[in-house]
Amino acid sequence: MKPQNSIAPLGQRLKNSVTLKVGTIAVLILLLLIPKGMIKAIISEREHQRETAISEVSNKWAGKQRIKGPILTIPMTYEVEVEEVDKVNIVRKVIKTYTKYFHILPEVYNVSGVINPKKLRRGIYEVVVYESLIKTKGSFKIPDSKEFTEIKKIFWDQAFITIGISNLKGIKNQLKLGWDNEELEVSPGSKISQIVDSGVTIPLKKLKGASGKIIPFNFEMDLQGSQDMSFIPVGKTTNVEINSPWSSPSFFGNFLPDSRKVSDNGFTSKWKVLQLNRNFSQTWFGNSNAKLLNQSTFGVDLKLPMDDYQKATRFAKYALSVLGLTFLIFFLVEVLNNKKIHPLQYILVGLALCVFYVLLVSISEHLNFNMAYLIGSVSVISIITMYVSSIIKQQKMTVLIFSVLSALYAFVFVILQLTDYSLLIGSIGLIMILGLTMYFTRKIDWYNIQFDKS
Repeated sequence: MKPQNSIAPLGQRLKNSVTLKVGTIAVLILLLLIPKGMIKAIISEREHQRETAISEVSNKWAGKQRIKGPILTIPMTYEVEVEEVDKVNIVRKVIKTYTKYFHILPEVYNVSGVINPKKLRRGIYEVVVYESLIKTKGSFKIPDSKEFTEIKKIFWDQAFITIGISNLKGIKNQLKLGWDNEELEVSPGSKISQIVDSGVTIPLKKLKGASGKIIPFNFEMDLQGSQDMSFIPVGKTTNVEINSPWSSPSFFGNFLPDSRKVSDNGFTSKWKVLQLNRNFSQTWFGNSNAKLLNQSTFGVDLKLPMDDYQKATRFAKYALSVLGLTFLIFFLVEVLNNKKIHPLQYILVGLALCVFYVLLVSISEHLNFNMAYLIGSVSVISIITMYVSSIIKQQKMTVLIFSVLSALYAFVFVILQLTDYSLLIGSIGLIMILGLTMYFTRKIDWYNIQFDKS
C-alpha cells in the first residue's frame, strides 16, 4: 500500500502542475495546426475551381488581349559570296541568293482606348471581362531604296502590314486600315508568325512609289477580352492613353504609366515610351527582335479588389497567433480563478476556431468577405462564450473572454484590410498584447500556483 500512497501524491502534483499544463497547451496548439493545414488545402481547392471557371469563361468570351504592331514588312533579296568545295575538293567561290523580310516599326504610334468592364458569373464565381474601343494612328517612314546598297531586289509589291492581336475571337467588327487616305482590307493570320504569332495582315500593293516618304495610318478595333489588356511600344515615339470606369486597376509590365488618375469613378492612365527606352531597333532583318518585343509589354489588369480566397489564406496564416492568444486567455483564467479547464475542453475550443475558416470561405462564396467574416466570427465567439460560461460559471470572466475574443477578431480583420501596413500593425499589436499579459501576470507566484483540487 505504501507504493500506491507515494504514487498518488505524485500523480496529483502532475495533475495540478502549471508547467505540465503549459506543455499540454503547447502540444494541443501544434496538433490543431493539422486541421488548419487541411483547411488551407480546401481554400486552395476552391481557388483552383475559381481559376478553372475564369479560364472557361475567358475561352468563350475572349482571353487576355495584347496588341503588337503595326509592323511593316518588305521582302528583299540579297546576294552573298560563299566558298564551296566541289566533288574533287576544289574550293570555288559562288554567289547565293537569299530572301529575307525587312521589318519597319512606326515613327509615331498613338493609341487611345476606352475599356468597359463587366462581370460575368460561372456558377458561384465572378469573372471580369471587357469590351473596348481602341483607336490607333501614327505614321511609317518608308525607306529609300538607295539605302540598300547590298540588296539585289526589293519586292515593293509584296509588302504588308501585320497587326498582332493575341485573341482574334475578341474582334467584334470588321477591321480596316486607313493607309495614306486609302482604306485597305484586312486578312486574318500572320505571315511573320515567329514575331507575331496571332494577328491580321494587310497587303500593300502601291508601296514602290512611296520610297522615302512618311505615310500616315489609322485603324479602330472593337475588341473584347478578359482580365487585362497590354501593348508593345512599337513606335519611335509611343503614346498610349486608356480610360475605364473600373476603380481598381493594376498596372504591369516593363513600363508604368507616366500619369494616372484612379478614383471610385474609374481610372485614366497615360504612357509615353521613346525608342531610347526600349531594347530593340526601329528596323531589322529576320526574326532577331522577336523576344525583345515581347519583353517590352506594358498594360493594365482589371483586378478584382483583393479576392476572398486571398484574404482567407492570409487569415489562415494567423492561425497560430489566434490559437495561441485564445489558449493564453483560457490559461490565465485558470490561473487567476484557480479553476481547472480540461485539455479536451481546450481541444473543443480550438476546433471551433478552426471551423471558423470553413465558415469564412463557404459564406464568402455567396456574400462579400466582410459579411462572411462578421457572420463567422459572431458565430464562433458566441459558441465559445456560451461554452466557457457553462464551465467557469462566472459572469465577469465570461464577459472578459467575450470582449477579448471580439477584440482579437476585430484586430485581425483590420490587419486583413491594411495590405500595405499589415506587418507594421500586426507587430505593434502583438507587442502590446505581450506587454499587457506581462503586466497583469506580474504579481503571480508561478512556483506556488496550485489549481483547485476538487
